[in-house]
Amino acid sequence: MKTFGGAVLFLDRSDINTDEIIPAKYLTEHAKEALKPYLLEDLKLPGFDPLRDTAGIGAIVSRANFGCGSSREHAPWALEAQGIHIVIAESFARIFRQNMYNCGMIAAELPPASLEALFQVFGGTKTTLSVNIAASTLSFQAEDTEQTLPFVLKDFERALVEAGGWVEYAAARY
Repeated sequence: MKTFGGAVLFLDRSDINTDEIIPAKYLTEHAKEALKPYLLEDLKLPGFDPLRDTAGIGAIVSRANFGCGSSREHAPWALEAQGIHIVIAESFARIFRQNMYNCGMIAAELPPASLEALFQVFGGTKTTLSVNIAASTLSFQAEDTEQTLPFVLKDFERALVEAGGWVEYAAARY
């Protein structure tokens, strides 16, 4: 099973699409690791530098409809290559969300009010995330502040995460 949590990158925008996660010109790459330097290369946010801001990150918190756009596996692969195994948002594009779980990663959905509170309390701070898969909780810590929130992890999603992804899940069962 992958490691979940670590330093958090807050991306305060809805509709971050798969072309912004990994530009289409890199889709000829077959090795996940080859995608790493290009993660979020085309994402335009004030003050955001993809090379500087993704280094050492283990989790992303964003807004609604994360991973919209084309249905490429390369977007979760690029996140995985960087060591980001969990994305937390209000909602995800359906295929992106399933590709995350197929890769043994977590696409955790939180209500808008919970996300707003996270951005207000932790946005702009050095925040770390601890994920308790068994309890389905997310614990955010920054300086003297901590907040724990529940998230929904369906049984099959949990099985994919615990196996390390769909390929490993299928290999163990079929």
